[in-house]
Amino acid sequence: MSHAVRIAIVTEEPGWHGAELRRALEARGARVTFAGLRACRLDLAAGGLPILLPGFGEGLPDGVLVRDVPGGTLEQVVLRLDVLHALREYGVPVYNDARAIERTVDKAMTSFLLRRAGLPTPPTCVTESPEDAGAFLAAETDSGHEVVAKPLFGSLGVGLQRLGAGSALPAAEACGGIWYLQRYVETGADGRGSRDLRVLVVGGEPVAAMIRHGAGWVSNVAQGARCEPCPREAALEDLAVAACAAVGADHAGVDLVRDDSGGLQVLEVNGIPAWRGLQGTTTADIAARVVEDFLARRLRLAGSAV
Repeated sequence: MSHAVRIAIVTEEPGWHGAELRRALEARGARVTFAGLRACRLDLAAGGLPILLPGFGEGLPDGVLVRDVPGGTLEQVVLRLDVLHALREYGVPVYNDARAIERTVDKAMTSFLLRRAGLPTPPTCVTESPEDAGAFLAAETDSGHEVVAKPLFGSLGVGLQRLGAGSALPAAEACGGIWYLQRYVETGADGRGSRDLRVLVVGGEPVAAMIRHGAGWVSNVAQGARCEPCPREAALEDLAVAACAAVGADHAGVDLVRDDSGGLQVLEVNGIPAWRGLQGTTTADIAARVVEDFLARRLRLAGSAV
């Protein structure tokens, strides 16, 4: 770099991913500051910059890598996303930006965008009506399928419920008054475990893929799934890239399954993807690939010399 760019990694707890990104950024000559969104604010009364990030004084970073948008009240989450939107309005490259994060943290919008793009994804119902939710559950179980009830904003495999014939819907207070119901795709070879696929897409290119084997029916690393490398497959990679593009993400972790006919279906797109488990299955330096794409996009957006 001709000069050291100042990069903010937005996270409350840097952890392993923060350390990996910092390593990769500093290897490219960048100066890195961790900044949590809880400590950021909009100052719309003073005459200076209206966006204040810890560690940057009265200035702004040259780019922002988002690793965390902490939960909270609706108002708190909206303000935290407002900060990311405001940074983009001021010409600061944000990776992924607030719009992509909003689209991927909300499972309903993700499913809608996948469907609109014509990508294969399991039949899904999202509704405030218990009658409509019950009708979807009954129709699916009557046709021999089970259904997964998911929190609209959940992650890491937490809060999932598997519903079969005769199952009651989750109580309204347990799901925020919104039922997100999706057909369950059986993936375990023996019906006891589970298996799905995760592809990390960076800058429109598949970087790495893995097969996750769950001891139970949830295939998530946070829930103890075992990871192994996934052989290269054009159809899998092309579908993951298309799913990432459908939600407008610079990079994302795309979760897919094979149905009983061998066809691929997209389950979710994670706009703030974890890759610690995936890193153990590949020789690719994932953090370096993310940073390289981020800095390249920063150049295109900001027009700065590196």
